[in-house]
Amino acid sequence: MMVLSFLLCSSARLLTLSPVQLWKLAVCKRKTWLSLYVRRCSMSETSVSSVHELSSGIDKYKDLQKYFVRRLKATYHRFSNIADQSVVCGHHHVYFIEDDGIYREDKRQKDLRPEKVLHIERSSREDKRTRVEGKQRFQWIVQRIRLSPQEKHLAATLKCTRGEELRCVVVRLGLGGSSFLPLDPQNIVVTLERVFSFEWATDDVLFYTTLEGLRSNAVFRLDLTSGGKRISSVYEETQPHVFVEVALSRDRQILTINCNSRTSSEVLLSDVTASHLEPFVVQPRQLDLLYHVEHWRRWLIILSNTGPGQEYQVVKAPLSEPCMSSWVPLFAPGPGNAVKDMDVVGDHCVLVVRAAAGELILIVVPLTRPSEAYVVQLPRWACAIETKRPGLEDQQNVLEFLISSPVRAPVSYCLYPENGLLSSGTEDGSFPEEQAKFITTRLEACSQDGTLVPMTLFHAAPVEGLSQAPLLVHVYGAYGRDVNMEFCPGKRMLLEQGWVLAYCHIRGGGECGLSWQRQARVEGKLRGVEDLQACLHHLFSLGISSPSLTALTACSAGAVPVGALCNRHPNMMRAVTLQAPFLDVLGTMEDPSLPLTLEDRDEWGDPVGNPKHRHSITSYCPLYNITPQHYPSMLLTAYSGDPRIPLAGVLKYTGCLKKAILTHHSMEPKSECKRAPNVVVNIQPGTNHLGPEDFEQMIEEEALRLAFLYTELGLDAPRPPRKKRRSQSCQEADRKEKY
Repeated sequence: MMVLSFLLCSSARLLTLSPVQLWKLAVCKRKTWLSLYVRRCSMSETSVSSVHELSSGIDKYKDLQKYFVRRLKATYHRFSNIADQSVVCGHHHVYFIEDDGIYREDKRQKDLRPEKVLHIERSSREDKRTRVEGKQRFQWIVQRIRLSPQEKHLAATLKCTRGEELRCVVVRLGLGGSSFLPLDPQNIVVTLERVFSFEWATDDVLFYTTLEGLRSNAVFRLDLTSGGKRISSVYEETQPHVFVEVALSRDRQILTINCNSRTSSEVLLSDVTASHLEPFVVQPRQLDLLYHVEHWRRWLIILSNTGPGQEYQVVKAPLSEPCMSSWVPLFAPGPGNAVKDMDVVGDHCVLVVRAAAGELILIVVPLTRPSEAYVVQLPRWACAIETKRPGLEDQQNVLEFLISSPVRAPVSYCLYPENGLLSSGTEDGSFPEEQAKFITTRLEACSQDGTLVPMTLFHAAPVEGLSQAPLLVHVYGAYGRDVNMEFCPGKRMLLEQGWVLAYCHIRGGGECGLSWQRQARVEGKLRGVEDLQACLHHLFSLGISSPSLTALTACSAGAVPVGALCNRHPNMMRAVTLQAPFLDVLGTMEDPSLPLTLEDRDEWGDPVGNPKHRHSITSYCPLYNITPQHYPSMLLTAYSGDPRIPLAGVLKYTGCLKKAILTHHSMEPKSECKRAPNVVVNIQPGTNHLGPEDFEQMIEEEALRLAFLYTELGLDAPRPPRKKRRSQSCQEADRKEKY
């Protein structure tokens, strides 16, 4: 399945695990990998010894934090067996990941014990990269698995949990089983450093890209024929703002080299069924042309932004003549429908679309009869979808996927495009534990310029009964990315405690298509701030919560509209939590030596070379618009080695904010003096921009955020549900049964 975010977001991407998967790793359950995007931004270095000196104001939340650690662990444990897509199917074996490595089971002899394919600790080697920071040893976890076409080799990427170091380990596979010699877990052919993406072209040829700093600009070829290990260069990108990765079509017929920036695409492809593998260009890049390539019966099925309004449409071209002049339109979604993903399943193109009403739907386009396209409705609560990459033996004419929401655990589904049949992994399409009835409400707020801004609301009580409920508002609004709405047990726990969760799909994000992002890019950035203000105003006007019970939360570039709104209308919320926050937009975009500044000017503008851009950035930049007034309480979490967010900007923002708050309260008459807000900065070691990949550390951070929110909103800590006391007669019956 193609992910459109690779065409739209920052080229600084990482592989990481979801919180539930970290829990599975912690309790030695099978787990999966997710490819997540990373946004903003820039380089900063802080020594580990100074981390505790930088963090301040946390001690007052410690006792409540310990309580939430216990509650969160219990909540995550409830969902440790939810559906995932961790299993990789080969011709003869099923491969899965455990905490200590990769294992496989023989499909022909299921009574045999699983055999270990790769031992993580041994394969990671005790060298200078496997070092100790303080008392905590760096550990490695498996991210991706790729099998060669005939299951001769396995390649897997490992990632350091406390850093961004990546390596790819290639293992020669044996037949295994009782009638063969056991598979040697250390049958490692080669270890490749800094590998980001990788795919097998043949059983002995692996294409891969490397990550140098925050850039992936080169493709290499590993050739294992005749028992050798020869590495050669295939492609090198010269443009610094272009990110390169390799991918394999769903039918495994073509391998693509995808060269994407925020404003253009260029795809090279190799026909892996041919005797030679030399890549050739589909369509040379041109400004504002984005496209992605799939394969079907010697035709290329292309998703490109050549549709009405520069939105996505499906076109096709012969493999022998792939350039744009040969593109023939097949299907364009109607107005208001935003294409999020595309896949080719058998003789059908399947589009994942966010409809005008905000709901996720599937549109199936028969490639032989595109005029007969039809819609497949998904459950109304579906907010996130994750499709399965088919294994070597999986059916090519069936699409398997998981759907979820922030408060609903993933449910597995299968789509059969030939007849439009949609079946779920459970009879009623719900997770077995799912007993409580949670409500998903979709709203629209009217922004300052008349634009309707969608919102998704999650709550347990009817809307009319939410006036006293605490409200947690989520927002992002940058790089054409949707706000993250995947399942999170911590969000589920809040809903069970009576909270309302609101997700604001403001402009700058991608929820409503490519034009939605374009409207709030560069000089249009203030529109996202106005959208967020309109969303809060609309919620309050409906009688949902109140400013004194409202908190905003965001990460990375999502901190920009939140910080700007705090400067403009600080009385609209009581508390704010920001993770790896981008707060110094002007200072960062002025410094071209920072890793992503040049390419990010397509998103934020160029304050050095364009006076209009400078004026626009200055009008909303959170750091440069702080003024003495009564701000909400804030918890800012940053990471000392994060190469995307300038730590100096976070600290400068914190210092300026505290000074402004102090100035305001010193000027305020004692009779009108309010309680001073708390501004807490939590600087953690590590370089993971999206948070820690160690389960215990992740729980500690989440528990601190909850302790902060409950304290600053003046809420009582939730009490765990009491177990019902069994009657005396039942207890007596149990004793008799025991004996």
